[in-house]
Amino acid sequence: MAKTELKGQETAGVKKCKDALDLVVGNARAKFDESVDLGVVLGIDGTKGDQTVRGSVLLPHGTGKKTRVIVFARGEHEKKAIDAGADFVGAEDLIEKISGGWLEFDAAVATPDMMGLVGKVARILGPRNLIPNNKLGTITFDVATVVRELKQGRVSFRNDKGGVLHAPFGKVSFGPAKLEENLRVLLKAVVGCKPATAKGKFVRKVTISSTMGPGVTVSPEDCGVTV
Repeated sequence: MAKTELKGQETAGVKKCKDALDLVVGNARAKFDESVDLGVVLGIDGTKGDQTVRGSVLLPHGTGKKTRVIVFARGEHEKKAIDAGADFVGAEDLIEKISGGWLEFDAAVATPDMMGLVGKVARILGPRNLIPNNKLGTITFDVATVVRELKQGRVSFRNDKGGVLHAPFGKVSFGPAKLEENLRVLLKAVVGCKPATAKGKFVRKVTISSTMGPGVTVSPEDCGVTV
């Protein structure tokens, strides 16, 4: 699937939210527990920085994935991050580890006073969307809360240059009911990030799919989300 496109070979017509999720779950045939993903075509110019749609949200049922979290912190904040379950916590030693090519983590958190140090690896973390960010709430002194939420299933999202946004919202094994609750929360978060400079219809198309399954188009309004 191209980065700026939704999944191909979509099923015909717009499905009701419950029917769409029943279809996605029912069509999952892989031998592994497939992820279920959201794709949204947005009414923005993805090449303009002031129209970037970016945020994060804690899903009620998590994502079903194990999230590896690192934290840039010192002193009491280092201890709090460790106690909250961070996979690796450090300062200069963590910078050195990343500079050496280590990238075995899915999310990074930093206390505000550490961002000058984090800047040394910004060229490595930035292109991979791993650098701590205020909009995602990952630059904070409340590292314990953020680490716990990331572990529990906080999802980050950001549109690509084609104005398309992709984000996971669970596993096939969750079943349609839990997936619908997660989808509703995720869609509301995306709609809530509408840029002030975006003109016209903001959400143009919403598609859901499992890892190996076809895309199914749904109506946001039918999922309980006003756009």
